[in-house]
Amino acid sequence: MNEAANITGQAEQRRLAAIMFTDIVGFSRQMGNNEARMLRLLDVHNQLISQAVAAHHGTVIKTIGDAFLVDFPSVVHAVQCAQQVHTQLYAHNAEKDKAEQIHVRIGIHSGDIVQRDGDVFGDGVNIASRLQSLAEPDTICISDIVYRDVAKKLDLGTVVPLGKPKLKNIAERFPVYALLPEAPKGIRQQLQVQRLKLSHRVRPVHWLIVTGLLLVLGPFVTVHNFPFSVPTSELSPPTSQLPLPDKPSIVVLPFDNMSKDPEQDYFSNGITEVLTSDLSRISSLFVIARNTAFTYKGKAVNVQDVGKELGVQYVLEGSVQKANDQVRIVAQLIDTITGSHIWSERYDRPLKDIFALQDEIVQKIVTTLTLQLTLMEKGWIVHKTTDNLEAYDYYLRGTEYFSRTTKENNLQARQMCEKAVALDPQYALAYTCLGGTYYLEWIWQWSPDPQALEQASALAQKAIASDDSLADAHTLLGIVHLYKNHQYEQAIAEGERAIVLNLNYAFGYFALAETMNFAGKPEEAIGLAEKAMHLDPRWREWYVYEVGLACYLTQRYEEAITALKSALARYPNHLGAHRHLAAVYSELGREEEARAETVEVLRISPNYSLEIARQRLPFKDPAILERQLAALRKTGLK
Repeated sequence: MNEAANITGQAEQRRLAAIMFTDIVGFSRQMGNNEARMLRLLDVHNQLISQAVAAHHGTVIKTIGDAFLVDFPSVVHAVQCAQQVHTQLYAHNAEKDKAEQIHVRIGIHSGDIVQRDGDVFGDGVNIASRLQSLAEPDTICISDIVYRDVAKKLDLGTVVPLGKPKLKNIAERFPVYALLPEAPKGIRQQLQVQRLKLSHRVRPVHWLIVTGLLLVLGPFVTVHNFPFSVPTSELSPPTSQLPLPDKPSIVVLPFDNMSKDPEQDYFSNGITEVLTSDLSRISSLFVIARNTAFTYKGKAVNVQDVGKELGVQYVLEGSVQKANDQVRIVAQLIDTITGSHIWSERYDRPLKDIFALQDEIVQKIVTTLTLQLTLMEKGWIVHKTTDNLEAYDYYLRGTEYFSRTTKENNLQARQMCEKAVALDPQYALAYTCLGGTYYLEWIWQWSPDPQALEQASALAQKAIASDDSLADAHTLLGIVHLYKNHQYEQAIAEGERAIVLNLNYAFGYFALAETMNFAGKPEEAIGLAEKAMHLDPRWREWYVYEVGLACYLTQRYEEAITALKSALARYPNHLGAHRHLAAVYSELGREEEARAETVEVLRISPNYSLEIARQRLPFKDPAILERQLAALRKTGLK
């Protein structure tokens, strides 16, 4: 037995290797159409591959028809070889008719291989092969282990994360990246990332995104800088195509964090939010809300599908890599109708230039889409919220903590924002977020401090004193006016001011709809909620709640039931919707259904009572409040 083992051992060699697998796109099909031509192109392809492999110290392990399996001394050599192949193919294809062009897919992985009797096996080979089949034509797919090794050593061009796809017969899931190499000078880059191919392979991931506190505490208002979290599994994609608006339209998809440290997510998320916010202030542009955009975070998507789902013509996407005092941002603007790249830029700048860089990207979009700017908007394009880089970083960290919606994270957010305003006492956005932490504390009753709303009010006013053009701050102040002293006219004025400042502000419309409902203007609330739905289509059911409340207030009970049940189908823990639905059923005499809704109210908030409802519901007309309390009392609420 030992002798047999020794014989086998002599024929078998196991080692770690960097493996590249290449394949010509559509080779078999084209061979059937014109064998002579494909054999001629195969010779060109084989010569090109062999030259690139030799130049980068690779060894061809085997060839199978049009496929090459190559071993390299390092992943750096493997990626450099793949880049050379694509560069040379670009040059070749640029001078040829379509029938004479050669397009390849390449997969690269680093792992164990076993060489035995002239053949090669192992995970390194299997995974490289699967990555090759996953790649789109003219792209390179690399595994996470390869990316982490080469990211800081090579210029990778445009990098597109593809999530953690299920690879056939490979148990482990790991991040995969697509490389879009730069085209040679003078040659137009034809690559388009067609991520639809991945959509049926990648299972939905339960990412967290922004939502409101109606989940627990009933009606309230939330704004762009006040994110709260629910699983996006509750956010089903639209099932029909939305029409394009009558002006240029865009969505900023979440920029990918290309840093090795996942703790840097806050920075890439922050860049996405800043660009969304700045573009939203341009009245000649229709901008999808941040909340809907972030439902695509971490998912492989097809931009043409995104355009249809959201009703927009343009997608801005990209990546952010921050290291030490440098930042690299890759941004590309894509036409969702044609799928073509309008422009793509890579910016390598000192971190201290981040503010100018963000303005540059916005200005590039304005110029590209030939947008008409008002005099005020021209001022916004170059307007700086802060010049203090450290304060900016603390602010981004604060908003990231704030989005997690727990008592502990809210305190962390407050500490970050306090540091930001200490470094820059004029930092309006940081004051707004800081005020939001006090509002959150009050709405969730995390602290017995009765002055929480006073603090929120004072900080919102500080923000406005520093920057009166900040829609978020006006919305926060409007919230406080509504809930703190039931100052309806002031709340409406602040809400209307926010929308004038930002016509694309979905939560601004929602906030004003909320105020209008409580102020006794439900018909106006419906129109505002509908505008919010258009800007934030993946949160449609959230805004439908305001329509349901408005219908209840005008005693259009059947319409109210339809709208409130629609909200609950997506958000089953929406306390306000359950409470108003209980009142509707009670007033219709449908006692069993009314009691069932009250059971849901108490399931969500066991201590909820008529007294809490009296304190928290800021109806301007006391008769409406008493009407609802009487209806709820009949359902068994104490």
